[in-house]
Amino acid sequence: MYQALYRKWRPKTFDEVVGQKHITETLKNQISTGRTSHAYLFIGTRGTGKTTCAKILAKALNCEHPVDGNPCGKCPACLGIEDGSIMDVVEIDAASNNGVDNVRQLREEAVFSPVSVKKRVYIIDEVHMLSTAAFNALLKILEEPPEHLVFILATTELNKVPATILSRCQRHSFKRLDAQLIADHLEHVAQCENLRLERSAAELIAGLAEGGMRDALSLLDQCSGESDIDTDAVYSAMGLTGNRRTAQLLDYAVKKNTDEALKLFDSLWRDGKDPATLLYELNTLLRDCLMLSVAPKAGADLISGRFSRDILGVFCKKLTKAELINRINIVSDSLLKIRDSKSAKLTAELCIISLCDPRLTEGVDELRARISRIEEDLKHAPVRTAVPAAEDDDDEEEFHSTLDEPPFDLDEPPAPQPRYEDDPADELDPADFAEYQPEDDLLDKKSPVELNPDAPASAADAPQDNESLWAAIVENAEESLPRGVIPILTNPVQTRCTVSYDTLALEVVPGFFYNAVNNQAVLMRLREAANAVTGRSLKITISELREDNDKPKRDIEELRKFKETRFV
Repeated sequence: MYQALYRKWRPKTFDEVVGQKHITETLKNQISTGRTSHAYLFIGTRGTGKTTCAKILAKALNCEHPVDGNPCGKCPACLGIEDGSIMDVVEIDAASNNGVDNVRQLREEAVFSPVSVKKRVYIIDEVHMLSTAAFNALLKILEEPPEHLVFILATTELNKVPATILSRCQRHSFKRLDAQLIADHLEHVAQCENLRLERSAAELIAGLAEGGMRDALSLLDQCSGESDIDTDAVYSAMGLTGNRRTAQLLDYAVKKNTDEALKLFDSLWRDGKDPATLLYELNTLLRDCLMLSVAPKAGADLISGRFSRDILGVFCKKLTKAELINRINIVSDSLLKIRDSKSAKLTAELCIISLCDPRLTEGVDELRARISRIEEDLKHAPVRTAVPAAEDDDDEEEFHSTLDEPPFDLDEPPAPQPRYEDDPADELDPADFAEYQPEDDLLDKKSPVELNPDAPASAADAPQDNESLWAAIVENAEESLPRGVIPILTNPVQTRCTVSYDTLALEVVPGFFYNAVNNQAVLMRLREAANAVTGRSLKITISELREDNDKPKRDIEELRKFKETRFV
């Protein structure tokens, strides 16, 4: 009968455990010296060896002939614990036996001496799933256990285990295994199982396992149906899109080619690719690019290993750090929404559209990304060198500039400082690019647009006063503003507006009203409406409206109509 690889290759001694030497050596020394604890707590992520080490420890505690702290595996105690025939070693799944009655039954049985071995051992897996009452019932016997009793608790979520339990256990933390260590072990297993496993496929499986040896062996078992296990076989068995197609999708998004990006996604969807899985792969690619961008030297140890360094290098040069963070947030938000969405395909399509045009997602991250792109473009703008023209009587200067920007290709290393390209044929002229100016900032910077020469030189020369002008601005922006903000803007007691030639100055009553208006989206819409009404490019400022003699005051009789008003 065929046995799954993760069961067949489960370690039977501490020496066979891979990557947890800091724990196995400690446990071996305790067995050799006889200084064992009555309660252990094993902490770590899934598949790192917690339950395996718990069973090895149970055998070592009861082994008749231990070898350097390892169970011999040949005595009746070791063989009986291995096949489950010895009833004094009990493994309990706390996820399905988490009630107080289960723990009370355990307490009643635990007081009896073991029948066939030296120690009665209880292995409680996922102990954090126990209820509060169950933990309280376990606490007393855990604090003062009989001499023959040993508890081995295992959990993936330490924060859910009460401090009273933690203080009575000897804790051991299992770390995630290194990808190279997992790949080496997979090659050893494949060789013993007569499987032809390529090194690149082993490294890919190790990356997908995320530090868990059990997951890695399960993935290898899943791919074992292929005669030759290469990266394509792994992608096919896992139902993944493959690094090339994921990178191609991100490439279209970077080039703002929404049409091709949606076509590629539709093709992947028709091939049966799960939208959530695709977004997860896309986020992994963006995350790897960010790690390589912020930590070029240590990036090799931080990246997942699913994508080649050449592909990552391409996107690191095409996207700034702020743009990478913004796109990661876009995909992460979509992954959260896709869980509750009735149409995962629609959620993924909206995510791809937002990646192609991040301006559709208004927020601080998007503004930072745009600013970083402007700074990057200006940093790498072509250098203009003035060379006097020969035979020119007017002493005019002739400017020469060069801009090396070949089209993006995943198959070839990118040229230095590439930029966005909507179309490879639609390239910026170097001279035009040199005159490029960044977009005006919301509050601080003036826009470089040319103003109307016929515009009035001051607010006094304007054809209408501030009140009527402000009313026209609010009316223009009304449809795009939140409903609750309109009454604040139209109430002269709460909001005042002064429009000068280049500034729209708002004064709002401090507190709730000020916070409601001092919102990036609200100010942006007011500024756009002001530009449309005045025909000028205005900057907008906002400050708190303080009491003064000119401010309208309400009569005390007017306030009496509010029932909450009390007069002393």
